[in-house]
Amino acid sequence: MIGAEWIRVRLPPAWRVARIRDTTEIINGFPFDSKTFSDGIGHPLVRIRDIFLDDTNVYVDAPEVPDATIDTGDILVGMDGDFNVARWRGGRAQLNQRVCCIRPHKEIDTRFLSYLLPVPLKLINEFTYSTTVKHLSSFDIQKVHFPCPDFETQRQIADFLDLTTGEIDTLIEAKMKLLGLLAEKRQTLVAEAVMRGLNRSAPLRPSGIDWLGDIPAHWEVRRSKWLFEERDVRSTTGEETLYSLRMERGLVPHNDVSEKKTLPEELVGYKIARQGELVVNRMRAATGLIAIAPEYGLVSPDYAVFVPSTDIECDYYVELFKTTLLQAVFRSESTGLGTGSQGFLRLYSQNFLALWFPYPPIEEQRQILEHLNVERAKIDKLATATERSIALLKERRSALIAAAVTGQIEIPEAA
Repeated sequence: MIGAEWIRVRLPPAWRVARIRDTTEIINGFPFDSKTFSDGIGHPLVRIRDIFLDDTNVYVDAPEVPDATIDTGDILVGMDGDFNVARWRGGRAQLNQRVCCIRPHKEIDTRFLSYLLPVPLKLINEFTYSTTVKHLSSFDIQKVHFPCPDFETQRQIADFLDLTTGEIDTLIEAKMKLLGLLAEKRQTLVAEAVMRGLNRSAPLRPSGIDWLGDIPAHWEVRRSKWLFEERDVRSTTGEETLYSLRMERGLVPHNDVSEKKTLPEELVGYKIARQGELVVNRMRAATGLIAIAPEYGLVSPDYAVFVPSTDIECDYYVELFKTTLLQAVFRSESTGLGTGSQGFLRLYSQNFLALWFPYPPIEEQRQILEHLNVERAKIDKLATATERSIALLKERRSALIAAAVTGQIEIPEAA
């Protein structure tokens, strides 16, 4: 579906069907090893990842340079993946080979075409030739036909869409901010509960732990090795179910989240984790990749497995370990080669077991967990409703654009 087949509506009588090839100039990018990028002039290079979209707009600045391929106002199309379309607002620049520029002729309004192009390009499965990463060529784009009214009508449609989509975008932005605030509230809720308890008027005392500060006066602090005992038992058959740690889902069967299936002989020597035991991804403990085993099974030999004391609610400590503060503590206690995300730092068991943690009475640990479950459910319900309303607004935006650029709605003259 590269030609006019995607136009499945009756166009207004005065409209015609035009072709990209006949109404625009298409400028292709250059490969990385092109002489264009080795002549010392220093052209800024625009790549697919530089096209930050607000649906039809780009917000990337580039310096003014001579002999550039593209300039402010040109339409850019990412040739891989989602085929994003954007109006370039970054000054003069060069293009990478996986981005092409579409420069409309004088009878085509640039804004109108930038609104219209995503409509046929979203039908990627019907006209792309890759089953994995989708690819386009400029020849594909040249073949695209599109509804084309007179220039004044194009301008009116673009004015109308600038106004109406701008209003929708403002609503979406406000709702996105609300999602951010809800996420912050969720984090704060957990951190305050697991480190200060539920009674805000309870007297406090110094914990003696630098990173923790004051705690409720009736709480204790206990060393990790008094709360957890490492257990290292290996599979001799590999027949057990293999589990993998996932950030939001915890420990899940490996075959449910990976296309690469495992054979029993490959799992001999993997660690056994029993139901209720704490499993820690040592390389990613500082990102909160910690969970409780839901049932008997296997985990990676590089994970650490701990048996929790009967004096604690292990879920309370998982909540504690996933807070931003504890992630920073785990990061500072991790050792190995390299630094940051580029290194191979691990939270080794001796470092983990040497740490001190707050220890509320076990009944209070249970109360904290119950409180978190109730309050998070309220936040998550509001977040889900907000996400749904954002999705509906985006659907409304796309439908409005599609209807406007194909002449299916009447456009006010004074849009």
